[in-house]
Amino acid sequence: MVDAIPSKVRFRLRRDDAMAALSPWLAKWWVKALIGAVGLYLVGWLLIWLLFARGLPSVDNLRTYEPPLPTNLRSVDGTPIHSFARERRVQLRFDEYPKLLIDAYVSAEDRTFFSHGGVDYPGVVSALISNLSRSGRPVGASTITQQVAKNLLLSNELSYSRKIREAILAYRIEDALTKQQIIELYLNQIFLGRNAYGVQAAARAYFDKDVDQLTLPEIAYLAILPKAPSNYDPERHTDRALARRSYVLNEMQRNGYITQAQLDAAKAAPLGTVRRTQQKFESNGGYFIEAVRRELIDRFGESAQDGPHSIYAGGLWVRTSLDPRLQDLAQTALQDGLVRYDSGRGWHGAIKTIDVSGEWPRALAGLNLGLSYRNWQIAVVLSKAGSTATIGFADGTTGTLPASAAQMPRSGTQTSAFRAMKPGDVIAVAPAGGGWALRVVPAISGGMVVEDPHTGRIYAMQGGFDARLHTFNNATQALRQPGSTIKPFVYASALDHGMTPATLIVDGPFCVYQSAALGQKCFRNFGNSRGAGPQTIRWAVEQSRNLMTVRTASQTGMPNVVQTIKAMGIGNYSPYLSIALGAGETTVLRLTNAYAMLVNLGRELKPSLIDVVQDRNGKVIYRADPRPCPRCNARDWDGKPMPRPPVRGRQVMDPMTAYQIVHILEGVVQRGTAVSLRDLNRPLMGKTGTTSGPTNVWFAGGSPDLVAALYMGYDQPRSLGGYAQGGTIAAPIFKQFAREALKDMPIVPFRAAPGVRMVRIDRRSGRRVYGAWPGNEALASVIWEAFKPESEPRRTIRREEIAERADDKAGAVNTRARDSEFLEREGGIY
Repeated sequence: MVDAIPSKVRFRLRRDDAMAALSPWLAKWWVKALIGAVGLYLVGWLLIWLLFARGLPSVDNLRTYEPPLPTNLRSVDGTPIHSFARERRVQLRFDEYPKLLIDAYVSAEDRTFFSHGGVDYPGVVSALISNLSRSGRPVGASTITQQVAKNLLLSNELSYSRKIREAILAYRIEDALTKQQIIELYLNQIFLGRNAYGVQAAARAYFDKDVDQLTLPEIAYLAILPKAPSNYDPERHTDRALARRSYVLNEMQRNGYITQAQLDAAKAAPLGTVRRTQQKFESNGGYFIEAVRRELIDRFGESAQDGPHSIYAGGLWVRTSLDPRLQDLAQTALQDGLVRYDSGRGWHGAIKTIDVSGEWPRALAGLNLGLSYRNWQIAVVLSKAGSTATIGFADGTTGTLPASAAQMPRSGTQTSAFRAMKPGDVIAVAPAGGGWALRVVPAISGGMVVEDPHTGRIYAMQGGFDARLHTFNNATQALRQPGSTIKPFVYASALDHGMTPATLIVDGPFCVYQSAALGQKCFRNFGNSRGAGPQTIRWAVEQSRNLMTVRTASQTGMPNVVQTIKAMGIGNYSPYLSIALGAGETTVLRLTNAYAMLVNLGRELKPSLIDVVQDRNGKVIYRADPRPCPRCNARDWDGKPMPRPPVRGRQVMDPMTAYQIVHILEGVVQRGTAVSLRDLNRPLMGKTGTTSGPTNVWFAGGSPDLVAALYMGYDQPRSLGGYAQGGTIAAPIFKQFAREALKDMPIVPFRAAPGVRMVRIDRRSGRRVYGAWPGNEALASVIWEAFKPESEPRRTIRREEIAERADDKAGAVNTRARDSEFLEREGGIY
């Protein structure tokens, strides 16, 4: 029988687990408070991540960060010539900064930099209290690490949310980089005024020194600039700058970086800053440098967004082909020629006009005008009183311009320049007699290019009177008719199609039927001079005969002529006879290169301004001459033949034809339209040109080692005057240049092409000569002529005929007089 269970007995279920064990603790109030605090902490961090930390930039980018660096240009001899930059910066390593300079910045910006983990908590509390107790701009407490985060990874937004993001990034940066790496980034990146980014650039901008040359007070001054460079401008806020500098020096002494004696001496020192200056480069080569800038932008881009090698951020090192000496000679020669032509044509008016009632020095400097000619300067007329004008310069100085020094007439009027000028006119002046005298910037312009005929390297380029006044580059951008400078290529085509330098062409009337609508077109020689009958091609080129040129082009075939011109890179023209007289358009650069290719025996040249481009680390990323050359860098001779790179460029003209033309063009200098160059007494070839109007005058030519071309003309083409000719205006410019440029070069003859046969001929008839030898005089009856094999003349001239011609001096004089009609004034008629 089963015992009955008492009805009053109660049973309890008890779970023996962890929760049951914690239950008594969870019931305590302080445990609940702790759990709540932890929960709030976790929720807070989650909210911070969601609101601030999410989407922050990666700190890993700082490990490989490369700040924007300027592109530096050097000349052919390695001399620094220019720098392209929107942020002036020089990047240094940590160990290249003096310890005292680092101590100064730490004292000024972040005293506990080397001990905190990214955020200065006492500073944050102090700044927070200060901001809550007053209105106005919030006070920050950014450490150097936070400033790096803001400058490199964040914006300059002024808000508490940005400060929180900044602090988060600062922690991450401290984990990713060492203290030395962080302060190196800081010192290379910060903006310190005067367009200086980084301390090295600022040392140059304020003291014209490198960081390792700075004194203690100079270091302390640079350390005050990160907060607000404009507030401590050494010229406008000297007292404020001195007070802030003293604070930094006191902090350095407090932190044990300097002694009391050093502190006292540094406080007593003046600021010692230099005036705001531009980088010190030579003033010439403005057109060349701008052409290089355009090419670099085309190749590598303009800003950092365009790639790692951009011109304004990539830190490129560029070796150009600019020869400073040749550039200076070319610039001066062209400027002298422009001034010489323009003299006597009056004052052309103000260059610009500005308001002189306010800060006129700033307004004048803002025009960015300048003159690189002799001692000329840019000034502005401030006032006129009686017979004296007060003028001012961009640096704030003033001077006096008497009426007697500005008496030339205003062009097109009878009014003197002094009476015509008014306050606000920007003018050109030069020192004279204790005061200043007015100078006239030429209204005419022009361009000149100098090239190496062996490589195509451009040594000099001048595209106008001054790049700071006339930015349009006439050397590369102006399309002008070349006039008679195109004729050598017309005759080159004729030589390629069976003619020789001794071929006789009739110098007489030549007409062509164009169409029913246009009728008949009759060509003429320059100045309507009469024909001279049958003459050799050499004589035609030397005397620049239009009728002989169009007749030769017609017999050769204009399709062949324009094909030759195209192959030489001058232009792509339609096959009209007028093209043979220079009616097509080309640039100075193209024509220079075409003449250089003649000297290079018809082998293609590509004109280049840049030799080598290196990135910021020194790696070559572009080379103008990419030809391989095995064993060229061998340390010693290996017993094998000398290594040579492969021949550069294709053959665009028969080398014998090219030499024949060069040989003929030597005659242009000896007795033709460029005879004014003969007294340079060295092998020279060249051709003058004068276009219809005349609107342009040209010269192209040079020596075996240097070729140049130039033209002069108005920007809006108009007549230069009936007397204007290439031989009297353009050739003297080249002569002035060549006299100095070639002075120290060896005198060598032009290199003849393999296979050319040199034959004695009678200069006027072109017939072969036996028994007589060429003389040294320019007008010798017998000369050496260049022929291709089996093309030399078969007819001969007897010795007595030559003697008879030599004895007939009167006839020679008359012939010379008749020929002289065409000297210096032959050119295109279109």
